[in-house]
Amino acid sequence: MNDFAIKIGTVNGTGSASANSLLRQAIFRMGIPVSGKNLFPSNIQGLPTWYEIRVNHRGHTARCRSFDLTVAMNPATYERDIKEVRPGGWVLHDSSWPLRQQLLRPDVTFLGAPMAKMCVDHFQGDRERILMKNIAYAGVITALLDLEMEIVRGLLEETFSRKKSLLESNYLAVQLGYDFAKEHFYCPLPLHLERMDENGDSILIDGNTAAALGCVYAGATVAAWYPITPSTSLVDAFSGFCERYRKDPETGKNRFLVVQAEDELAAAGVVLGAGWTGARSFTATSGPGISLMGEFLGLGYYAEIPSVFFDVQRTGPSTGMPTRTQQGDLISAAYASHGDTKHLLLFPSDPGECFHFAVQAFDLAERFQTPILVLSDLDIGMNDWVVPRLTWDDAFRPDRGKVLGAEDLQKMEKFSRYMDVDGDGIPYRTLPGVHSKGAYFTRGSGHDKHARYTEDEEGYTDVMMRIARKIDGAALALPAPVLHPASSGKPAPLGIVGIGGGDRALKESQDLLADAGIQADYLRVRAFPFHPSVKEFLEGHQRIVIVEQNRDAQLRSLLALETAVPLERLESVRHWGGMPLSAADVVEDVLALLDRPSASEPPLVGSLA
Repeated sequence: MNDFAIKIGTVNGTGSASANSLLRQAIFRMGIPVSGKNLFPSNIQGLPTWYEIRVNHRGHTARCRSFDLTVAMNPATYERDIKEVRPGGWVLHDSSWPLRQQLLRPDVTFLGAPMAKMCVDHFQGDRERILMKNIAYAGVITALLDLEMEIVRGLLEETFSRKKSLLESNYLAVQLGYDFAKEHFYCPLPLHLERMDENGDSILIDGNTAAALGCVYAGATVAAWYPITPSTSLVDAFSGFCERYRKDPETGKNRFLVVQAEDELAAAGVVLGAGWTGARSFTATSGPGISLMGEFLGLGYYAEIPSVFFDVQRTGPSTGMPTRTQQGDLISAAYASHGDTKHLLLFPSDPGECFHFAVQAFDLAERFQTPILVLSDLDIGMNDWVVPRLTWDDAFRPDRGKVLGAEDLQKMEKFSRYMDVDGDGIPYRTLPGVHSKGAYFTRGSGHDKHARYTEDEEGYTDVMMRIARKIDGAALALPAPVLHPASSGKPAPLGIVGIGGGDRALKESQDLLADAGIQADYLRVRAFPFHPSVKEFLEGHQRIVIVEQNRDAQLRSLLALETAVPLERLESVRHWGGMPLSAADVVEDVLALLDRPSASEPPLVGSLA
């Protein structure tokens, strides 16, 4: 009870998203921890799409690799969908047509409901029949799982209250499925739902919406972008929030600017230009966009211009698989652009941190006068997660960093833009038009601490070394890593390190390993450059396993490069095929590693080893 996984296989473009969202939201409103993963193709219509729902009374909502109940609605994927059902599980299928005998398994129960026939009998037109078939399977599941019908009907009313005919059609379809299941199947199934009270102070939200809201709260006024999956909805959400909250109440004029540029390169240029003038500005993109933005990231680093870049990672390289998730941009983001650069990175693990890190990102960008990249991924950005209700401190005031005003400049004999006055590597900056004494020439070419052009070795290296001190010094101001000690309460010899959206799978795997008698401490890294406690964690454990979602062990390479912990001490678990991480993935690989004395690992990224 309250511990199972469902997979729903449909055809992309048939409107199944509404039915799947209805089920996930209804379970959430029963107070039960739940997650939903939408696995869809990059083609708009016709290819297979899946939706996975995980229910777990202990709060473990990472992806599962096998399922207790499969809803097989796409004949093209019947074989695959049925294969993934656990022994003893159930397959719900449309029995309007016979299921091929070769697909039957003796160890699962097949539940046939004539959903297409029901819809042909009760609805008019092909489109309505296709859409209502999805709602009909939602009705069958409602009966099978003992989902509360009042909640389901309430959600339908909230969605279609302004479209009475649609509301009536949805009511009818869900009731048809529900009544059929009640009459023909044993309801509820043994894995059914029972009301809990675990979501009272939680919300369902996706990471892109949460990040956009964070931008609004941070005071961002300029967004420049070029559409790319899976980041597009971040700027869409920001635009929507601004239309609602950033209009001058008297004139109705916009107090924000959203620019869809001709490409990612231009978008990055707009962001830097706005940041240079003092506006809080950002862009949202994915790996291919970061590649194109490399030139401007280098300019932002060297000219020291505050700016925020959201990288919602997807599977690469090149176009890769645009609708699959990965953590493959760590190296390219950390050292983006040519020459010696190093950028501040934040790694949110869920939509809650997308909101809070978005706010912090703008403060950090201005405090350290540099581009900062927020690296989430497709799973976080586009899927709805249950997270604690977002909170806000009304006493918040933006940290604009070292900005000289007209009065400050008037008192100064001379302003030098890139001079380290305070010894912390962070110079003072001015905003254009404030005072003539604050004027200087911003350039990406060689310059000295007075912002004068130079090709002189001493002047150039003086600025570059100061910037390096500034970036390394930022480590203590970035979000510190989160330590999850072993359940034994004693220091464990095994340490696990992870980042980002794999967090829930890693916490679940920590519990599963403990059940198997293996205690492990787990550290989630939340920012780069690394906090000093990351190195302490690596040095304080006999065996270290780095878990990440890319082929080349990029986090492991970053840790070795930046902490000087010997590479051979860092063993690697990698899952990078495009699916969200599951606890089973981690546990299997960690156990395999522990069965051998040492791991055979890939070389450092970029090394010739």
